[in-house]
Amino acid sequence: MTTKDLIAAYYAAFNAGRTDEMLTYLHDGIEHHVNEGKIRHGKDLFRAFNAHMTRCYRENLTDIVIFANDAGDRAAAEFVVNGTYLATDEGLPEANGQTYVLPAGTFFSIRDGKISRVTTYYNLADWMKQVGA
Repeated sequence: MTTKDLIAAYYAAFNAGRTDEMLTYLHDGIEHHVNEGKIRHGKDLFRAFNAHMTRCYRENLTDIVIFANDAGDRAAAEFVVNGTYLATDEGLPEANGQTYVLPAGTFFSIRDGKISRVTTYYNLADWMKQVGA
């Protein structure tokens, strides 16, 4: 599987709601750098993050463009997040089914054919405005 194929499979699993499948594309030593948050280390914390996100948000990514370096050990993806805010997330505005459309991007490191780092960025102020904060 090429690096681009790996990232495409990861996002296909995300869009299909198969968060357990997403874990199969991750290296055991995964580092998950979230926007405005702490670095999470390991698949257990990534699984917990996915469970939390599934409870609070329903998201589908569109317009995904994947880039990879020639060595195949670094990649990036740019996409649009089409979401619904389902349940109030701690420290954020109250959820009442607000929808949002948000450009975002993720950077990846690849090790041993698996994703070893996921770093996602989006404009939190834009999201807050869209959900009525």
